Amino acid sequence: MLLRFLAPLAALAVLAPAQEIRVTSGIADFQVVQRNTGFSGDLKFGGTIAGSKGSGRRVEARLLKGDTPLAGFDWVAIGKAQRQNWAGELKNVPVGGPYTLEVRLQGAAAVYPVENILVGDLWILGGQSNMEGNGNLVDVQQSIPQVHSFDMTDKWLIAQEPLHTARSAKDPVHWAKNEQSQPQRLTGQALEDYQAQRKKGAGLGLPFAAEMYRRTGVPIGLIPCAHGGTSMDQWSPALKDKGGDSLYGSMLRRFHAAGGSVKGMLWYQGESDANPQAAPEFRSKFEDFVKAVRADFNQADLPFYYVQIGRHVSSENAVPWRRVQLAQLEAESEIPHAGMVASIDCTLDDPIHISTEGLKRLAHRLANRVSHDLFPTVDGFADLKSGPRPVSAKYEESVVKVTFTGVNSKLESDGRLAGFSIHDEKGALLPLVFRAAIDPANASTVLLYVPSRPPAKAAVWYGFGKDPYCNLHDTADMAAPVFGPLPIQ
Repeated sequence: MLLRFLAPLAALAVLAPAQEIRVTSGIADFQVVQRNTGFSGDLKFGGTIAGSKGSGRRVEARLLKGDTPLAGFDWVAIGKAQRQNWAGELKNVPVGGPYTLEVRLQGAAAVYPVENILVGDLWILGGQSNMEGNGNLVDVQQSIPQVHSFDMTDKWLIAQEPLHTARSAKDPVHWAKNEQSQPQRLTGQALEDYQAQRKKGAGLGLPFAAEMYRRTGVPIGLIPCAHGGTSMDQWSPALKDKGGDSLYGSMLRRFHAAGGSVKGMLWYQGESDANPQAAPEFRSKFEDFVKAVRADFNQADLPFYYVQIGRHVSSENAVPWRRVQLAQLEAESEIPHAGMVASIDCTLDDPIHISTEGLKRLAHRLANRVSHDLFPTVDGFADLKSGPRPVSAKYEESVVKVTFTGVNSKLESDGRLAGFSIHDEKGALLPLVFRAAIDPANASTVLLYVPSRPPAKAAVWYGFGKDPYCNLHDTADMAAPVFGPLPIQ
């Protein structure tokens, strides 16, 4: 945990007491700069000069990779100081790093360094507790130097679990309430004690980033913004003017603070809307949220990837839960530049939260979607498909054949295939399926063996209820989502 506090001080440790020039905006130690559409990014930064003698003097900058100046980025003039302020830019810095930026006044011996800069892709992490991370802090994804995080205190650092540290966040919307029921930020010894005692907090953001770097060689910066137990109303774009006192406002502020451009967004939310009041409006609020994010980020085609909510071990009414799951599935085909992955087959670490192992699995599935959509020229990624999506259910000679599209190679199951059921037109379970198997003649079809033809208007469901056992996926481990009713023809 000391890395979170020591890393931002690295540059200060080497400053001379009478430093003439400083970098105060635009770039910081351990920052990840969003690349352009190609394989380079632009570093824009500014700062101050001590005293008044610097006005009109030329400011110079260079980039180092290790101890060696990067080709084409040795000392170059980037502008002149105006009174005690200056600003400059280095364009077309290659994707990669870590780089050290050094700035100086022309003719000065002293330099101001900004260290461990990466150029790569930034991802916003949003939603509620399964994105914030509630997996047990056991066997977590380990940090790697090429994945950094703009942590919730607005400091850049090498990403490590837990990514989300809401109680010490800069924005009050994330603070826990004290004994007087007032939001209070944890600091000092109280914060250290809380962090030392944490047993949960693993999420999917870090394993996703590590997997994407492994596949592409592009460094990743994560911007954690999720908060457990939050609804779509609490994420409403209408609250953005509240800034750090609202979830949307906090996310938007941090987006700009991290540079104002990102590669995409990962989202996992919906559990708090799975109730009779909120579920009917979930889809419209979700789609409006995506539109608002794209407009406020000024990125009309912002890639947006999300997780369909999974299991909940509970005796509560399953209908609203199912309604949210189906709304998420329906939205996938309506929202452009978006994709969904299923979590219904993932293990849990408590009655509602995906396990650390399951979150790693979801991270891999999200990486598959992103790889296909955003890195199609990399070998193998263009052929990756979305994962099984239901097309039809047809009865033929004591068998209901359920056909899927989007299958990578073939359908598979971990052990005996489970999760399918047949229901009448009112949703009541019909005890008909005595065996489910993948069709040996068509690896994109599931065979449901029944003793007789289902009644008229009967339909197939997969993942019916709040705590079903489901295990259908394809060769790429892309899982079938919860779906139904799929009419039997």
